[in-house]
Amino acid sequence: MSGIVLEKLDDNRWLLPQTGAMRVPGIIYANEKIHQLLKGDESARQVANVASLPGIVKFSLAMPDVHWGYGFPIGGVAAFDLDGGIISPGGVGYDINCGCRLMTTNLSLSDTQERLGELTNALYHYIPSGVGSRGSIKLSARDQKKVLEEGAAWAVKNGFGLQDDLETTEDGGVIAGADPEQVSARALERGKDQLGTLGSGNHFLEIEVVEEIFDEETARVFGLWKGQIAVMIHTGSRGLGYQICDDYLALMVKHMHETKIALPDRQLACAYLDSPRGKSYLAAMACGANYAWANRQILMHRTREVFEKTLRMSPREVNMRLVYDVCHNIAKIEEFHLGGQIRKLCVHRKGATRAFPAGHPAVPERYRMVGQPVLIPGDMGTGSYVLAGQPKAMEETFGSACHGAGRVMSRSQAIKAGKGRSIARELSERGVLVMAGSKGTLSEEMPEAYKNLQDVVQVMHDSGIARKVARLKSLACIKG
Repeated sequence: MSGIVLEKLDDNRWLLPQTGAMRVPGIIYANEKIHQLLKGDESARQVANVASLPGIVKFSLAMPDVHWGYGFPIGGVAAFDLDGGIISPGGVGYDINCGCRLMTTNLSLSDTQERLGELTNALYHYIPSGVGSRGSIKLSARDQKKVLEEGAAWAVKNGFGLQDDLETTEDGGVIAGADPEQVSARALERGKDQLGTLGSGNHFLEIEVVEEIFDEETARVFGLWKGQIAVMIHTGSRGLGYQICDDYLALMVKHMHETKIALPDRQLACAYLDSPRGKSYLAAMACGANYAWANRQILMHRTREVFEKTLRMSPREVNMRLVYDVCHNIAKIEEFHLGGQIRKLCVHRKGATRAFPAGHPAVPERYRMVGQPVLIPGDMGTGSYVLAGQPKAMEETFGSACHGAGRVMSRSQAIKAGKGRSIARELSERGVLVMAGSKGTLSEEMPEAYKNLQDVVQVMHDSGIARKVARLKSLACIKG
């Protein structure tokens, strides 16, 4: 951690004291085991660097899945005042609105067990995945503009899903203020034929079974029951989102001398929120976020089709419904109670998810009595957790929780560690069927490359940020 010493506050929180150019202290959520892992990582330094940015409020935060990222750590959360605060593409990430979508069914394990291989194969061949994958949806320039403006609603209006899906998608699957005019021709070109594709890297589509229920009442409200078959999709804005980030990072680096902001790291290139360049990025980022929501909505529709066709069941019999869709890489203008008043802040969540509590107006009405579903997937073949946001999240983390297990190996380290191994066979021996486009992807995403998911989730639960509701076990995983 480059000489950084963390002070233990309690069993789940560590203080990074305010020193040097830091405008606020840092807080890292971690148990003792995760704290030890951080000693070989530069993410704590990045937490300190973020704390030096203008307009930051209260703390620079890191969730228990924290690891090194571009500028901001992955698992980083930071809120900035609209007056004098900044927006940073590095605080959102290259994959704008990378996120997770959890769908449940009326099916039990016994309904699918004998046909799991057939089902997995059908999903793999029907849903495009892998680097640079192309989908079957060919957008006209007019339609692409509508996707960027309308998000998941565009997909539903065009036959990809149900109106009910939008009600349990974060913010209804759209961010207002999207302006396609702020998106480069290069970004538009990259996104033109990637809608309805999974991509590569840590993106996946996974068939899971609900294995354990921790909170019966909340699980009932979420529509979860033990032995139930579910599907989780993890993907984002594909090449379009990547290019938006790349374009604006280059632009902000080029013009940093105009802002006169002293940066400890060029990767923190930023613009003031109230500047023309800051407003332009927010409008372009919203386009990337809306594209991602449309993408996940289409993938859900395709998954419904595969289940119904392969299992020879009607939509009513399968009854694939959306529990929730959360975004991980985003900056949003939200309201918080601070110092006895309500303030609007721009919250950067990079590798972090909302965890709004019961009663919050942004929580879908059907969940408002228990809190927002918080979806936390693990490493390949491990499964996932569903939690519910708690009031303490609004007090401590700007309504945020972790988004996954968090890497402990770089991709190159994982590939080296996987040399000569068959990751697919190892997972098969654990009862998990895996289909992927390349052995390299499987090595990059091997289970050992990630922290222990149970440890990460327990920190969120024990700290009162999000309450455990259910654990899902992986049955089959599709990778690019």
